[in-house]
Amino acid sequence: MACSCSKSGGKCACSPGACTCPNCSKKSRDFTDFLKPATPTGPDILSKERGQSNVPIEELSKHLLSRNDFLTRQDRVLRVLINEPLFNKDKQQNLSRPERYHLGLARAKKLRRLSDQHGWDDEDHAMGQYLCDDVSPYMVHYAMFVTTIREQADEQQRAYWNPKIEAGDVMGCYAQTELGHGSNVKGIECEARWDPKTKEFILHSPTLTASKWWNGTMGRTANHAIVVAQLLVPKSAESSDYVSHGPHPFIVQIRDMKTHENMPGIAVGDIGPKYGYAPMDNGYMLFDHFRIPHSAMLSNYSRVDPNTCTYSKPANPAVVYGSLTYVRASIIMHARLIMARAVTIAVRYGCVRRQFQDRDSNDKHAPELSVLDYPTVQIRILPLLATAFALHYTGQAMQDLYAGTRAQIDRGDFSKLAVLHAQSSGLKSLCTELAANSIETCRRAMGGHGFGGGSGYIQLNNDYLSKPTVEGDNWMITQQTASYLIKRMASAVSSKSKPEDEVDEACRGWLKDEHNKNVPTLKVLRDDQAIVQAFHRRSRYLTYQAYVAREVKKHSWNSLLLQLRKVSHAESQSILVTNFFNALHSDQDQVSPTLQGHLATLFRLFAYYTMDAEARDFLKANAVSDADLDELPTLIQQLMSDIRPHAVRLVDSWKVPDFLLDSALGRSDGKVYEDLFNSAHRLNPLNEITFNPHYKSDEIVMGKGSDELQKILAKL
Repeated sequence: MACSCSKSGGKCACSPGACTCPNCSKKSRDFTDFLKPATPTGPDILSKERGQSNVPIEELSKHLLSRNDFLTRQDRVLRVLINEPLFNKDKQQNLSRPERYHLGLARAKKLRRLSDQHGWDDEDHAMGQYLCDDVSPYMVHYAMFVTTIREQADEQQRAYWNPKIEAGDVMGCYAQTELGHGSNVKGIECEARWDPKTKEFILHSPTLTASKWWNGTMGRTANHAIVVAQLLVPKSAESSDYVSHGPHPFIVQIRDMKTHENMPGIAVGDIGPKYGYAPMDNGYMLFDHFRIPHSAMLSNYSRVDPNTCTYSKPANPAVVYGSLTYVRASIIMHARLIMARAVTIAVRYGCVRRQFQDRDSNDKHAPELSVLDYPTVQIRILPLLATAFALHYTGQAMQDLYAGTRAQIDRGDFSKLAVLHAQSSGLKSLCTELAANSIETCRRAMGGHGFGGGSGYIQLNNDYLSKPTVEGDNWMITQQTASYLIKRMASAVSSKSKPEDEVDEACRGWLKDEHNKNVPTLKVLRDDQAIVQAFHRRSRYLTYQAYVAREVKKHSWNSLLLQLRKVSHAESQSILVTNFFNALHSDQDQVSPTLQGHLATLFRLFAYYTMDAEARDFLKANAVSDADLDELPTLIQQLMSDIRPHAVRLVDSWKVPDFLLDSALGRSDGKVYEDLFNSAHRLNPLNEITFNPHYKSDEIVMGKGSDELQKILAKL
């Protein structure tokens, strides 16, 4: 009996006596080793599912994942990780939080050593972190500390710090959020006061709420930090009057380089347990008049003259938040992989799991239906499958926009920065909300087994819950997108100058051609291009309503917040639909007609499902007729019926390895029930202990007296 896990990297579900795989338990055999699931078995079901579909898996995989050699890189790195015992996940869920941090740090170190050993580049190392699927205590170092040095430090500072970073000597975090302020960066309380006498900055936390808080990698791992503090500079070298120039980044050593103990004048540590991210040491940090040199202020865009106290501000203040914009753009691309992973588990298990016969069947011996055959399950899963594709195309577009904007900024051109900031804010809000909700939606659709440890959803759900909040709370940052849109609409209304950018131009076009009730509604049921136009028309309409409320009727900003969120989401949904449509038509010559047909069906399902949920706004915007909106539920169900036979091959195309899924329900070979039982019967450490349940005895573990109880109490 061959062991499939030795090939796939998944958990072993073979009989321990018949398998030499290291994942197998060495527990003595019992009668359960010879039991098999009822027929049809999971492997047979998935084989039939794959056989009934013509989705070209390899072509679609290359279409989705060819950027940066993703597939080749994944295969190469996965082969290494599978053979490293440190990355085994069998008992990971049973570890305490301190043990999870220990394991996380050990894995982070091992990944860095593997990078050196195998000559991995940065993309290979990032792939290792992705496949490990356990947040690394090094994560913020790579994601934000290194990025901030690259973007905010001047040439001399980069020349000093980069060799230390590359050597692994400097491990950094990004200390911006505080106990009392998060999204409102301008309100942070930590101060960096320039002392012209000693030519040093004095970092100080004047209040408890000025404590840096939530900053990942800071609690126990980092020895340096990018500290964002209010820059206070005297009016002159002789003056005692200070002027605040707002938040600025400083690079600060926070721990001794030999002992790793806190530097004198700094209180820093881990904040404790969280919903997820068990291996991540999110930290707190306060400063007591801590002095740092003039060179600590990152000076690529702004600086303080050490002799005259003259402050030079950046040409565009928004560049200070470049690291945040980079992370937001990356989050959008990551969201589609999270959604693809959640849906992969749901689709495969939805096919394997069978419940109830068809009520309309006259055959008493008819097989039970797969739960994915029920429209009540399809409506929860298949639109999410389509959404993963929508997020993919916009993630690619955002990466291209970020790269192009950074190149322009390096040349002194800031013209694209506003649209990058606005789009990344709105899309971060919408995409992370879609991805986070998809995990829980899929989990609930899986019934009872979705609640168990073998679902693959527990850590995925808990860890991803941070994303709707970090890098800008999802409700708060929609204001940034809406504010930008209102400004562009105001410019279009005034028409006093040429359009500032493509959004301004689009607003002018809407005002000229479509801001008219006599314009006919769009034929969205007949023409895909009309679908895109309908989303544009709705977004412009909602933007105009917000413009009137704010600029004409002078409503307070606070009273408009709910309306502004709707404006932001409408624009972001329009971007998702547009990028999906554009990708289908720009790649027509690069994909087969068969694949083109499947992608077009997914496009329509995503667009119609979104449109149906927001039907009232499309009607008010004169974008879609009432009659067509009435047709959407029936059309959506038909599209789901068309996609259903191809669902397994569609999720297979995302090439999510079993090693990453870590899910009994979502195994690619369909051995769901074998894996669930193996994990409970052979791998559960709780089953290795015999307990004494009688209440009159202090003995907890049989034969060990009350010592075990005392050990437990000592930890409480």
